[in-house]
Amino acid sequence: MPQTMLDNEVVKDAVLLACRAPSVHNSQPWRWVFEDAELRLYVDRHRWVHGTDAFGREAIISCGAVLDHLRIAMIAAGWRPDIKRFPNPDNADQLASISFAPADLVTAAQRRSAEAILQRRTDRLPLDRPTHWPSFEPVLRGTIGESSVTLDVMPDEVRPQLALASQLTEILRRDDALYHAEIDWWTASFVSYEGVPPDALASFAERQRVDVARDFPSRGSGHRRADIAMDWSTILVLSTDTDTRADVLRCGEVLSTVLLECATAGMATCTLTHLIELDESRDVVRQLIGGSGEPQVLIRVGVAPPMEDLPAATPRRPLDHVLEIR
Repeated sequence: MPQTMLDNEVVKDAVLLACRAPSVHNSQPWRWVFEDAELRLYVDRHRWVHGTDAFGREAIISCGAVLDHLRIAMIAAGWRPDIKRFPNPDNADQLASISFAPADLVTAAQRRSAEAILQRRTDRLPLDRPTHWPSFEPVLRGTIGESSVTLDVMPDEVRPQLALASQLTEILRRDDALYHAEIDWWTASFVSYEGVPPDALASFAERQRVDVARDFPSRGSGHRRADIAMDWSTILVLSTDTDTRADVLRCGEVLSTVLLECATAGMATCTLTHLIELDESRDVVRQLIGGSGEPQVLIRVGVAPPMEDLPAATPRRPLDHVLEIR
């Protein structure tokens, strides 16, 4: 018989798992409150990365990803979530409230999705082509279903234009002192439970083989995956009709779905948001997807060498920093 009273420990475990979601610079701009059997998600404005994310769009995308991770974690734990988005018109920071009912059945596929949360990594190194993409793409689109978020797969012939747009972003930000100070801070080795650790970044030599990527500070002098002479990943674009907060939050939820579906299929991914941070590069991406809509995030999808060890998980904030139980 399914459990009918939601236990605090179940919520703690699910939030802990959900917070493995990716976020801009691993800033983890979210806050959870559990009270009266309801879990509430808030964006934490104190953790906005203002130099990178001037409009807070990436913070909301990050929160959408953690919301979907939470949904998946709770389903795997035997609870069916009922999500109400933007439930409080008097509090713009409250993004969702979630109530739960016991699930009659947890499928093997649902458990695999939760397991994929622990398997997923952001892979900034060059990747091989994704295997069996023509047969995988319809499956991926099926997981998104009827959604306000559009998935575009960039053909190989537009890759040079994406690479130029990526370079344009870095050129336009060359003299942006706030942006570079933030990047240096979020990639510093002294940050213990947030930010991007040095071993998750590409060295200068490795970065030269990835044409579409944020130009993080090079850490180390490694030459990993030397046999992959250039990045062969497929690049996806998630876009929405408009730029409302509801659209952006939903895009983050779909981003979670895409990343976990790829991880379940044994593919490596890297989320890219630098191309949507400035109007100039975002306009290039918009034209490449047909000239309409609002591109929100790009994703590199490929294959890492099969015998390579899974990289260490990047750090996350302690549970008591992100979850309050009242």
